[in-house]
Amino acid sequence: MSVAAGKPRGVLFRWAEILPLTEKTPRLTLGEGDTPLVRSVALEGLCGLDELWLKLESCNPTGSFKDRGMVVAVAKAVESGAKAIMCASTGNTSASAAAYAARCGIDCFVLVPGGKVAAGKMAQAVAFGSRILEVEGNFDQALNAARELTAKHPVALVNSVNPNRIAGQKTAAFEICEALGDAPGLLAIPVGNAGNITAYWQGFCECAERGLANAHPRMMGFQAAGAAPIVLGEKVERPQTVASAIRIGNPASWKGATSARDESGGLIAAVTDEEILEAYRLLARREGLFVEPASAAGVAGLLKLGREGRLRGGRAVAVLTGNGLKDPDTAAAQHTPDITRAEATVEGVERALGW
Repeated sequence: MSVAAGKPRGVLFRWAEILPLTEKTPRLTLGEGDTPLVRSVALEGLCGLDELWLKLESCNPTGSFKDRGMVVAVAKAVESGAKAIMCASTGNTSASAAAYAARCGIDCFVLVPGGKVAAGKMAQAVAFGSRILEVEGNFDQALNAARELTAKHPVALVNSVNPNRIAGQKTAAFEICEALGDAPGLLAIPVGNAGNITAYWQGFCECAERGLANAHPRMMGFQAAGAAPIVLGEKVERPQTVASAIRIGNPASWKGATSARDESGGLIAAVTDEEILEAYRLLARREGLFVEPASAAGVAGLLKLGREGRLRGGRAVAVLTGNGLKDPDTAAAQHTPDITRAEATVEGVERALGW
């Protein structure tokens, strides 16, 4: 018995009316988008909130929010006749770009900072068949090189400076408003290259314009203290943080992030690596959610504000941007396994458990 295929799932199908698509745009999908929004009962009180919801962007096909925008960027690149794409990446962008390039049968070139990309992310880019170039420099230098190269050669740049990336990523704001029936009072989000906070703000503004939300959320962006150029008001030449996905010293969407902050009456603040790792462990042990360190930055920020008495109830959404399997080294370092040896018998296991 044959089973009829259901309606295609994915950002280009689900949100076509709010995206820059034409009849010639290939309807590419790996099943991205429609990620869960789950309530964090265990942590909302610690943050001083009435409700805390977690947007699980780690459930996208390559395990991060990047897929939501990458599918639009790659589809538009193919529409324009591109035979190859290029990106600079701290890991997640490379994994996503490589996956969609493989899906389309085009080449993918990735520039990564040498020795500074988490193992899980690099493994994805390798598996998808991308051409990886380790550059002797940081992410910002890699992005500058990618911009110049794509301007010089017939290769499409798919970093978040590409407006199609922002267009795709804004769909997450529509999903949040749809799920909650309105925009939340606060939106907490990690800030690295700052494309995501820019995209969410654009999405929430469009939701209000379309009558899908009654108000706008305050945008609460959080950078790692060792990579906090927007907080400091100046570039960070040598950004350092355990949260590799936001280890960026000169965000490409800096202006978009500050506009989101100022227009929403929000903030962009710094959280330390210790605060990020505390939230990282709490999400795993109290909520059963395994995320990469950068994903925990938004929750870390809310916990910090809660302790300072700056949050007094209300509803917030924190965006969890990437899966913990992307950074297995940090997981091994932060979680001590509780392992006891036992004989392979019922009696042996009972003795080991003290039963």
